[in-house]
Amino acid sequence: MIRIAAIDSNDCLVENLTIHNLNIKDYKWCWIDFNSPSEAETQELRNSLHFHPLAIEDCVYSMQRPKLDYYDDFSFFVTHLPGPEAYNEYEIDFFLGENYIVTFHYEDLEEVNETWKKLQALKNIGQWDTYKVFYEIMDNVVDDYFPILAHLEDEINLVEENPNEEPMDQLLERLFELRHQLLELRHAINPLSDLFYRILYSHRLQGIQDRREYFMDIYDHLLRLADMTNSNREITNDIRDNFISINSYQQNKVIQVLTVITSIFAPLTFIAGIYGMNFENMPELHWHYGYPIAMIAMLFITVVMIVIFKKRGWFG
Repeated sequence: MIRIAAIDSNDCLVENLTIHNLNIKDYKWCWIDFNSPSEAETQELRNSLHFHPLAIEDCVYSMQRPKLDYYDDFSFFVTHLPGPEAYNEYEIDFFLGENYIVTFHYEDLEEVNETWKKLQALKNIGQWDTYKVFYEIMDNVVDDYFPILAHLEDEINLVEENPNEEPMDQLLERLFELRHQLLELRHAINPLSDLFYRILYSHRLQGIQDRREYFMDIYDHLLRLADMTNSNREITNDIRDNFISINSYQQNKVIQVLTVITSIFAPLTFIAGIYGMNFENMPELHWHYGYPIAMIAMLFITVVMIVIFKKRGWFG
């Protein structure tokens, strides 16, 4: 579907236009939105709008890296936004000319629809232009990342607090999954941040310089998202290290107790081994009270070793 909104010289919104009867020069500015276009509609980028083949190729073969390209009479932007399965699942492409903006996306995106409805509801369209449309869409895109990051922070807190007392191996598995998601989120946010840095310091986008404070606000949000993502990864590092330390400590305590038990049984085994050899000429072999004496000796040795180990704190 191709939908068109044109603003005439009286700042009135003109709708119900088609790509074939639209003359961009007749209007103050216009917005052409390629919303889930068919193959035939995609061809209008070349046939009716006469964009550069390389820019059209970047639209058709989606999931390019976010970027900004300059052409003779327009600037071309590639941006990403999150979807249900990935943090850079969808792509929006922008063609920004002197008095037009063209948006191209293969999915029906709420971020674009919200801006379209906002434009239709305006009473004073004179405050808008093509760069304002670009700002509104990208502001919606960047804002979508904050709930995602807030959800990940909640999940990290649950892993750290462990209210359900889950086993440590399950917690570590969930923690590594969260770390992977944070890494993917960083790979989605950082390229957008780099793109807006280039946009802000470009000398060829006067419309953005006229609204620099607005686009700087988006850039600040992206920097904040990047910082929050890195901070949460550092928190997961600390949690992981704590889990590993606790696990090592528990293993050491178990080994320590087992070592103490082995140490206690070592002299008992030694005594039992000597008196279990059954040599005929052993002097103690025919003692009438030999058995109780041996048992009392074993008990005495055990008690003495337990007292010594406890005083040294080897039982923890």
